Amino acid sequence: MINGYGLIINELPFPVNPFFTRPQGQQQDILRFDPQTITCLPFSMVKVGLTHLPFIFPSLDRMPVFRLIDEPIFPFPEFAEPDGLLAVGGDLHPARLIAAYSMGIFPWFSAGDPLLWWSPAPRLVLYPAEFHLPRRLKRLLTSGAFTITADTAFAEVIAGCATTPRRGENGTWITAEMQQAYIRLHELGFAHSIECWQGGQLAGGLYGVCLDRIFFGESMFTRITNASKVALATLVQHALRMGITLIDCQMTTGHLLRFGARELSRTAFQAQLRACLDQCLPQKKWHLSQP
Repeated sequence: MINGYGLIINELPFPVNPFFTRPQGQQQDILRFDPQTITCLPFSMVKVGLTHLPFIFPSLDRMPVFRLIDEPIFPFPEFAEPDGLLAVGGDLHPARLIAAYSMGIFPWFSAGDPLLWWSPAPRLVLYPAEFHLPRRLKRLLTSGAFTITADTAFAEVIAGCATTPRRGENGTWITAEMQQAYIRLHELGFAHSIECWQGGQLAGGLYGVCLDRIFFGESMFTRITNASKVALATLVQHALRMGITLIDCQMTTGHLLRFGARELSRTAFQAQLRACLDQCLPQKKWHLSQP
């Protein structure tokens, strides 16, 4: 039983992370691997020694939901349910989070619920080169109304995202456990924040995970009107300077569509991951260039 639902647990061969190497002569994707012959290429510290991953049937008319094991490996995103739910369980260890993002998977759950992993389709993305900057926002960026920084108050930004009330939402999915996990990713050089200040107070900001040429946006908040929009525009400017070619927005919203974001099919999004991700190494602390 998980969270009150009767779940039938079975065990089937586990489809391998596409970043894993395939032993010479092996043609199948559902395999038994020798733990010494397979390594996750972007994360060479992770050795894969398990060959089966249990999965769960919430009901007979739904796709299987995989139950994660101790090793930081995931099923293919193509196995996700129509609403994007892919797996349950595991932990928020940095190796697992990085492995998840490298496959287009992210955690999303509420306090008291099991740890849930998602890979929705279609996927909303924003190409920095396609960003629509309204004239009013452009004037605001150059007006000096906000002081904008990066990676100077990551913990405060994620706390702001967790505690700022949102229209139509009760509570938060950014639990204390989630906050600590992403703070750890920030300390390791994988998660970054953009902060907007006014009068010495944090007015808004955003945070996310950056792997190679993709920024996976997680959340943003605003306490003063337009602060989060300024943070987003600043992220886009910084992405263009850094060679980041894609910003993952996860879920479709009218707000982001107005800024030029668009939906990609699962196939197209996975192709972007393959094109933009290489070694997934940590980055140095971000520093913004002055306009």
